[in-house]
This record gives sequence, structure tokens and C-alpha cells, in this order.
Amino acid sequence: MQRTIGFRQLLVAAGVVSLVLATSVTAGASSIKGVYSAADAKLVPASYKSGTIQVATDATYAPDESISSSGTMIGFDVDLMYAIATTLGVKVNENNVTFDDIIAGIKSGKYTVGNSSFTDTKAREKQVNFVDYFQAGEGVYVKKGSSAKFTGFSSFCGQKVAVETGTTEQTDATAASKACPSGKKIDVLAFPTQTEANTAVTSGQATYGFLDSQIADYVVATSKGLFKSVGSAVNVAPYGIATPKTSAGAGLAKAIRAAVKTLIANGTYSAILNKWGVEAGAIPTSKIVINGATS
Repeated sequence: MQRTIGFRQLLVAAGVVSLVLATSVTAGASSIKGVYSAADAKLVPASYKSGTIQVATDATYAPDESISSSGTMIGFDVDLMYAIATTLGVKVNENNVTFDDIIAGIKSGKYTVGNSSFTDTKAREKQVNFVDYFQAGEGVYVKKGSSAKFTGFSSFCGQKVAVETGTTEQTDATAASKACPSGKKIDVLAFPTQTEANTAVTSGQATYGFLDSQIADYVVATSKGLFKSVGSAVNVAPYGIATPKTSAGAGLAKAIRAAVKTLIANGTYSAILNKWGVEAGAIPTSKIVINGATS
């Protein structure tokens, strides 16, 4: 898989810089755009037709979302969100937000959409609606010279595992620790951003980096030999774009679902995934559902 990697992106993937979060940023221009659909646009609730929809994204998760060397937000999720906006005839603004703050921001009304590699889970569905649009597993990487292996969660027992706060990986690693022998529990090290979690592995603070599978692949591919992948992806599950648990939020979810189906039909969806090398996570139009939760 080939990608164009800006210097800032490379540093983010390797985990050696920090980003200023909770800020509004400009999205990078994409050559792959959606086409307005009057039928899909009719589904957008009146309250969202004017003004600008605020989108919350944690841009430390390349290739899905990151900050380029020019300071703009780029990635698979970003391109897809702007293609959805074009299809629906609405304006959106990307906000760079710490992952663990996104759902809280939607619930408070600060943001309308969460678009940040969210695994759709039943627990999260109690707080927001999800339009499923992609699928990914969980991947593991270690430093290149490490002898550590991953054959399942038991491999984490007695080890330090770096994750991003609020992620499914944090939940899964914490749950897996309960099955470890006494005295060999998993030391789950949670960090506000994926950048900091990567740095923990770089420094030796943690043995394993645990994150979504395609992100793990990207981190390894852009680390200049610093990291290596171990084991196979586990717990493949859908990603969802989040909207508020309100009547208007439910209506917006239906509009987003229609837009994604349109983008699949006209080839824009696959073009965006191919651009960022994440085509393995594509799902058919029949699986673009609202709240198709995993456990």
C-alpha cells in the first residue's frame, strides 16, 4: 500500500510529537469529492440545513485522521466526511478533539457529528447514534528488536500495553486482564492521544501498542523500521459516524446513511478508501446501517 506521507504525519505516526487538541482546523483539499444528491439532501433535518455542522475528530490516528505538514486535517475519515457533506449539500467544520472528549461534546451540543474511527458498540449506542460505514479489527505492534509475540490476549498478561484513552482497545485490554493469573495482570497504560501511546512504546515504557488494525499497520509502515507488527487482527467490528441521541440527530443519521450509500454506488467511497490504503475495511451498501452494534 502506497501513501503520500507528510513529515508531520510521519512524526505523528511514530509518536514523537504532540498535537494541540480541541481546535478548529481546515481540512486538506481532496481531489475525490462527492456529487450533490437532492434526494439525500431532503433527509437532512431543517435545523442542520443552514449554518455549519461541527464535526469532532481526533487527528492523531493516521491514515484515518491526522494533521499534515501544512497544518490541515487529512485522512480517510476526513475525505469521506466532506464527500458526505457535498452529497447532502451541507457545510461542515472539522474540530481536532481528544478522542475521549468527543461523545461528551456531542451530548453537550458542542459538536453535532463524531467522525473518528469509532467502533460501534452497544455501550456507546446508549449515548449517540452510529451510522456504520467501515470495519476494522484490533492490531498489535512492538519495537523492532522485541521478542514479544501476540497470539491472543493472554500474550498481554504481565506486560505493559499502551492504548488511547476511551478506545475499545482500552476496554478490551482491561477486560482481558481479569483472565490473567494473579500477579500477572495486564498493566494498561492509557494516554489522551494515540501519539502519546506510540511514544510509550518508543521509549520502552510499554511493550505493546494496541490500536485499530489499519492504524497499527500505518504506524509500523511509517516508523522507518522502529516498530513491527505481531500477530493477526482480532475483534473485527464496524466503525460508526456518531450523531446526537435526539430526533434531529436521528434524522441526520438517516441522511448520512443515505449519502454513504450514494457514495458507494457512484464509486467515491471506494476511491477514498483506495487513496488511503484502507480498502480492506470496505463494507457493502447493505451493511451501511444505523446502530448495527457489536457487543
